[in-house]
Amino acid sequence: MRILFVGDIVGSPGRQIVNDRLADIVSQRQIDLVIANGENAASGFGITPRLADELLGMGIDVLTGGNHSWDRKEILDYMPHQPRLLRPGNFPEGTPGFGSFIGTAKNGVKYAVLNLQGRVFLTPIDDPFRKADAELAKLPADVAFVLVDIHAETTSEKIAMGWYLDGRVTAVVGTHTHVTTADERILPQGTAYITDVGMTGPHGGVIGMDREGIIKRFLDGLPARFEVASGDVQMNCVLIETGDASERNAAGRLRAGHIERLRFRTD
Repeated sequence: MRILFVGDIVGSPGRQIVNDRLADIVSQRQIDLVIANGENAASGFGITPRLADELLGMGIDVLTGGNHSWDRKEILDYMPHQPRLLRPGNFPEGTPGFGSFIGTAKNGVKYAVLNLQGRVFLTPIDDPFRKADAELAKLPADVAFVLVDIHAETTSEKIAMGWYLDGRVTAVVGTHTHVTTADERILPQGTAYITDVGMTGPHGGVIGMDREGIIKRFLDGLPARFEVASGDVQMNCVLIETGDASERNAAGRLRAGHIERLRFRTD
């Protein structure tokens, strides 16, 4: 099984490169399942119903979210009706939307995606580690592939989650910081891991936003309106491959055999 995870999609440049490149990548690399983080799709802050539909229509099977998931208020009524648009599952009970999704990939394998958010330097919501335990305990036995998107600020919290879930899920991928890390690996019990997949969008600014406004904010500390940057548009992803059906981890899920960073640029 071959899975593509697309890093945080930022603004119209990020959406455009996904629209331009994703279909060819899926075809050429024989991808069975596409997952992407979409919480910055709307001008860098949040996602709208229209943009969620647009991204899902491009061939993304599941969209994950994070701390910006609700920046666009119109998404509140949409989320409960679109199970393929996730928000972090460890937000308090009663929060609109879903923290996990179960589906069937193109190759017929049943999969689950779980979205979690860290608490260090972010809103102190429910414990993501115990929420992972609870969500995994509810999964049907026939779910063969499980990916966790841990949307968190600190490398330590994400690395800890990777070790905590090693042998219980197929992959743990980090999002949120928009800077790709070079620590992709297969953990000892067969879980693919990377601290941050990176960003899909313009790298000519500061983590996707226009650099002049960001620099000014650092210099004077005054409130400022940030705009999406331009230039050096990249699509940063990871490709995860599993072994055959007989290669299972301690929890009975498919073991990861390979994880690879991929970077695509506009032509």
